[in-house]
Amino acid sequence: MGPCRCLLLPLLAVALHAQQQQFMEYVERRLTLLEERISQWHDQSSRYSTELRDFKNQVLGMLETAEKEREAMRSEAESTAVRVDRLEREVDYLETQNPAPPCVEVDETLMEKQVATAKQRKNEKYTKLTDCSDTIASVRAMKILKRFGSTSGLWTKDAAGNSEKIYVFDGTANDTVYVFPRMREFTLFSATRKAARIKLPYPWVGTGHLIYNGHLYYIRQQGPFQVIKFNLANKTVVDSSVFPAEEQIPVFGLSPFTYIEIAADEEGLWAIYATKEDEKNICLAKLDPTSLDIEQMWDTPCPRENAEAAFVVCGALHVVYNTRLPSRSRVQCVFDVSGTLAPEDASLVYFPKRYGSHSSMKYSPQERQIYAWDDGYQIIYRMEMKKKLQV
Repeated sequence: MGPCRCLLLPLLAVALHAQQQQFMEYVERRLTLLEERISQWHDQSSRYSTELRDFKNQVLGMLETAEKEREAMRSEAESTAVRVDRLEREVDYLETQNPAPPCVEVDETLMEKQVATAKQRKNEKYTKLTDCSDTIASVRAMKILKRFGSTSGLWTKDAAGNSEKIYVFDGTANDTVYVFPRMREFTLFSATRKAARIKLPYPWVGTGHLIYNGHLYYIRQQGPFQVIKFNLANKTVVDSSVFPAEEQIPVFGLSPFTYIEIAADEEGLWAIYATKEDEKNICLAKLDPTSLDIEQMWDTPCPRENAEAAFVVCGALHVVYNTRLPSRSRVQCVFDVSGTLAPEDASLVYFPKRYGSHSSMKYSPQERQIYAWDDGYQIIYRMEMKKKLQV
């Protein structure tokens, strides 16, 4: 057994060495294959990086081109807007070209006659023109349309016609009226591109204007307080009249920009004003819409202090009050020219508190609602009415 053992050991060593050699060759082949794959991944990664860099540069180039095109389009849009604005001004200029307006110089003799006639009729018994016997019971609903323009202004419809047009007077001193064809255009569009423009021959003052039967009644800004009657169809001044009241003062204590408030109701046209002679209280006058003559005048018990607006309903003046730090607006004084409604029998009407105080409130006799301007917001108040004898 000794010689066999000596022969087996060398054979085992040779076999083991051969197996080791085969294992090493296998490992080397696997490592070579792995290196080839790593090399392929490296090449692919480099290619992908190059493609990504090229794509990034391409996108940056496209963004730069798009930015240049956007700037070019913005410049073109601004240029177009300038041309459109210039065209609108030219159209406004052409529209305002009309025959010379009637002479609006103050006739001192006529003014003295008007003052004397008005004083004779002052506080006379008023003869009603209609059978209207309603008064406001409460605010039935409120609708906020939008916010447009300055904090003070006026918006309204024709108080005597069936037109759907909306007339907007932005500010308390201006000469351009915006006219929207319907409520929809005024509500949906924030700009004035859907509105026609009417340039008045004389700028207005305050927020006491009125649209009545196709005419605009407004107070001329400069000189004596002159009521201008302007035809909206042919853009001409039809008539004018100096208001026969000496030393006028702002009619509302909280609205110092309004000296005369022209109002309309079921009975016709009214003028709400105040004078130095009775500076504590508000005065009321009935106007002839055709000639602008004063038909009758009244001293009312309604104080000017803390008053912010007023309107007339069925021949009764309703004065709206607030506080200097704006609170809830309320109708706190009612003066009925026919004497059928005693002040103590009138309802105390509150308006919902919203933003500030009203710079204007226009009553629509046909719709039985009020178009109000509250700190730049345009609001509609729908009124609940009752018979005067039922209040």
